[in-house]
Amino acid sequence: MRSGGALAALALLVAAGAGAQSFDLSGDLSLQGRWYPRSPAFPGQRSSTAGMVVEPTLYADLAANASFTFTPLYRYDSADSRRTHADLREAYFLMYGGWGDNAWELRLGLDRVFWGVAELHNLVDVVNQLDLVEHPRNRPKLGQPMAHLTVSGDWGMAEAFVLPYHRKRTFPGRGGRLRSGHPIDKSAAYESGAEERHVDFAVRYSHAMGILDLGLSAFRGTGREPAFQVANADDPLAGRSLLRHQQSATLGQAEGSLIGEPSGPSSVTEPSLTPYYEQIRQFGIDAQLTTGPWLIKTEAIHRAGASNLLGEEEDYQAYIFGLERSLHGLFGSSADLTVLAEWLYDDRGRRAPSIWANDLFIAAFLALNDVRTTEAAVGILGDLRHNARSLNLELKRHLSQNWTMRLEAIIPLQSDPRDLTYAGRRDSFVGVDFTYSF
Repeated sequence: MRSGGALAALALLVAAGAGAQSFDLSGDLSLQGRWYPRSPAFPGQRSSTAGMVVEPTLYADLAANASFTFTPLYRYDSADSRRTHADLREAYFLMYGGWGDNAWELRLGLDRVFWGVAELHNLVDVVNQLDLVEHPRNRPKLGQPMAHLTVSGDWGMAEAFVLPYHRKRTFPGRGGRLRSGHPIDKSAAYESGAEERHVDFAVRYSHAMGILDLGLSAFRGTGREPAFQVANADDPLAGRSLLRHQQSATLGQAEGSLIGEPSGPSSVTEPSLTPYYEQIRQFGIDAQLTTGPWLIKTEAIHRAGASNLLGEEEDYQAYIFGLERSLHGLFGSSADLTVLAEWLYDDRGRRAPSIWANDLFIAAFLALNDVRTTEAAVGILGDLRHNARSLNLELKRHLSQNWTMRLEAIIPLQSDPRDLTYAGRRDSFVGVDFTYSF
């Protein structure tokens, strides 16, 4: 964030500390390494990287009905200067109380909000921006400045958001792996004359009714998913019909490359792309039906104001349908196995610039429920329109009360050069994390 935002957050922290009645400090310190088996496709890319992440959380009780939460993040990466960065994930005051038979909460500051029920990707989740350099699968989010009012009761929960500032999506640098086919500028262009200071609005209603959990949402403002302009083009909108970059939350493949890719590092200067953020209107629904061991999930949106792959504004609908089943006490043991399948579809068909145009995701999660809390996961993402398949493997285990080890691998099984996401889908990595929680 800009220095003004950092100073404002520091002022909030000092003000909170002055009136705090109690403090609680927790967080994580992670040491991480990655190895990329495939040879680099672009100059400056390395075959291995190392880094660290620090993410503490300070919670302070200010009064009987008020608190302050402060969660900064700092990452260091040995290979990609774009990946070395700092952010404020959370820095907000929380006030709460009663209103008749209802309860209310008001959050002021930077916060993270999560909407949706699907595992792979959440169509309805439009409040926060993705922090794409952090991790290609875990859907990390940048802190979003907001005023967030929640009122809840027996009738459900209603939320209203005022979002006064837009956060730009982060992207790997020229030397970063898992990057798109062309480098992406740090600067951005906006459809709104107010640029990043356009005030956005969002509302959501959610309610649990027996076996059904239902959410209805609406958003109006600057979209979080950018289209792209070719930098220094004569036409200020040139190239935005070609590309759109969207995070593949589970298998870590970056979208936004032109068809084809270099066969290896080249000295030719690559044209760069400038993110372009449009004004959109979105209506969404997410629902989960729980019937014994089965979970039936769906998310659907109607979005207006976004451009298709041809650069034409086109209203569209997109859907996610999922089925999940949990098997407890597997083979008479203490282990639990969860299997799921999700289908993602965009009704623009071949005009859809999104990676989630027509994809099937199948995964299994195994929890041994042992002393070390060992967990393993395997997932396959298949593009039903192109001949593309990717495999994701993950193993997580506690080494002690405070230390956790996590191994992961992202492996492309098949790639299709006709796919616009080809340059991102071809890359792979094996990673290891050692995290100390305090």
